[in-house]
Amino acid sequence: MTQRIAVPLPKAYLLLNHGPTVLVSSAHGGRQNVMAAAWNMALDFDPPKVAVVIDKATLTRELVEASGEFVLNVPSRQQAALTLAVGTQSGREVDKFSLKVGAGAAAASMVGAPLIEGCLAWLECRVIPEPHIQQTYDLFLGQVIAAWADPDAFSNGRWHFPDSQRHSIHYQAGGSFFATGETFEA
Repeated sequence: MTQRIAVPLPKAYLLLNHGPTVLVSSAHGGRQNVMAAAWNMALDFDPPKVAVVIDKATLTRELVEASGEFVLNVPSRQQAALTLAVGTQSGREVDKFSLKVGAGAAAASMVGAPLIEGCLAWLECRVIPEPHIQQTYDLFLGQVIAAWADPDAFSNGRWHFPDSQRHSIHYQAGGSFFATGETFEA
C-alpha cells in the first residue's frame, strides 16, 4: 500500500496548484472506474473546492452523478502508461483495474470511490451540485473532504519530487506528456 500523510484541508489546493493531469476515480452500485483528466483546477481554500471536466459519454460521469463523489488522484511519471490507458479506453468496454498497466486501488476514507495506488496525492471530493454547468460545460465542482499526499513527494506544504519517475505529469496531446520540472525559489 502506498504511504500517505494527511494534508490539512485549507492547504489541499497545493496538491493541484501546479496543474497536473489527474486520474478521476468513481464508484457506485458495485461498479468502479477511473479516467484521466487534464482539465482540472483548485478553486477555493476554505472549504477547499476543485473543478474537473468529465464528459457526458463516460462511465466515470455516470458513476459520479449517481454517487455524488469522486477522487482526484495525482499520478506520477512512472504512471504515464496507466494514465494514457485509462484516458483512451472506455470503462464501459474494459475493466480499467485489470488492464496490463492496471490501476491498483485502495479504499478512500470519506468516499466510495477508490484511491489509485502509486499516485503522489489524492483528493476525496463530494460533488457540489451545479446542474447548469455540469450539463452545459461538463464541469463538475467538488468540495474536498479529505486530502492525502505521498510524504516522499509532498510535505510541509511543498512538492519535493524524490526522483525523475516521481514527478507529476502534464498531458499535451497525442499520447505526449511532460513532467513537472525542478522546484526552485526566486
